[in-house]
Amino acid sequence: MGVKNKIKELRKQHHITQIEMAKAMQVTRQTIVAIENHHYNPSLELSLKIAKYFEMKVEEIFTLE
Repeated sequence: MGVKNKIKELRKQHHITQIEMAKAMQVTRQTIVAIENHHYNPSLELSLKIAKYFEMKVEEIFTLE
């Protein structure tokens, strides 16, 4: 069982670059890449920041698979 997310899809829908999102989240672009490619599960704090950034609930972005 792993955590899946919709960050890449959401970012593209909103026409946001990885660099723009990384700056807004105060992380590196590499962190955004790793999260989008399911190689890294963000902390609870970062997950909440991402949800707030997209004005969504955490569970709408992250799911258990």
